[in-house]
Amino acid sequence: MKNQYRNTISIPVAYLFICLFITFVSSQSLIRQITDDFNTNLKEEVSYIVQNHQEISSRHYNVSTSKAVTGMRHRRPSTYSYKIETNIIDTFETRPFTVGGYKWTLHVYLNGNTKDGGAGYVSLYVSIDKSGFNDSAHKEVYADLRFYIFNRKERKYFTIQDTDVWRFNAFNTMWGFSQVLPVDTFKDPKNGYLYNGEQCEFGVDVTVPTPFEESETFSISSSSDKYTWKIKNFSTLLKDTYSPVFSLGGKKWNLRIVPDGYGSSRGKYVSMFLQLSTNQRRAYEYIYVRVKFRVLNQGKLSNRELELRNWFGRSYSWGFENFISFSDLRDSSKGFLVDDVLIAEVELKDISTTKYFP
Repeated sequence: MKNQYRNTISIPVAYLFICLFITFVSSQSLIRQITDDFNTNLKEEVSYIVQNHQEISSRHYNVSTSKAVTGMRHRRPSTYSYKIETNIIDTFETRPFTVGGYKWTLHVYLNGNTKDGGAGYVSLYVSIDKSGFNDSAHKEVYADLRFYIFNRKERKYFTIQDTDVWRFNAFNTMWGFSQVLPVDTFKDPKNGYLYNGEQCEFGVDVTVPTPFEESETFSISSSSDKYTWKIKNFSTLLKDTYSPVFSLGGKKWNLRIVPDGYGSSRGKYVSMFLQLSTNQRRAYEYIYVRVKFRVLNQGKLSNRELELRNWFGRSYSWGFENFISFSDLRDSSKGFLVDDVLIAEVELKDISTTKYFP
């Protein structure tokens, strides 16, 4: 009886395993088929985009939305304002107004420019009079645009502008935004854009940048100019000592030695500074230098050397308070002070120049 029971259940169990195996295989095949179809479609889509690539204009809603900056502000439009006292008509355009020597027109679509992806949104554009280009396809005008919608409730203007300038030419005469504000938001009186029944107000700022008339060019040039100063009777110096005027990098300078030390280094170090002579720079000019200060070793050993990188502008003098210690100078074996002679040197490595136009 026991064996008969075992044989009876063996057939259903085997059948169950067969069904599970078929299901697993089918699912794997289905997954592979879906994946293959997805990859095929993706390749076809990418191939279509590559083969049919076209430049998208800045006013295209897919581009403009991602580049648009919006916000509420108190300031009114500074170029043109357009008040509408009816919403029976959904498309408006203003009379031409002049900016930068060109004629411009503001275009308003209360229910959106559906041809430019603006369905469900208020759309705003400006156009330029094509005759301003004198039929020259190569002439262009760049303009910054900022559009406004007045909010009576907030007593502010909703504004939208692009992060880039807009390029107008004989082929691209209209630019703007297809998706400025949802129509539902705009037409709901409680939001404040539509007031006194059906009144609303729009505006635009058109800024045509003019070419700059003044400019400057900053550059840095390398140099190997040196000035060497032999100071005799160094131990007898009691106050700051200045070298004769010398030229480095087209500018006039002095070396300043403070034998007793400057500031916190007084009584312990000799201080050394490079000083720019007067009338060597304009009142607003800054001169960058990289120089190396040295006290030459007269015993053919290593020189004492420090590098300075700084701007000469508000300050005319830069250097090192703790350039060389008294102990090193007093030690005759170190070779820095021989027969009471100290040899200081400054080498110019880099210096900046600024050219102003005009």
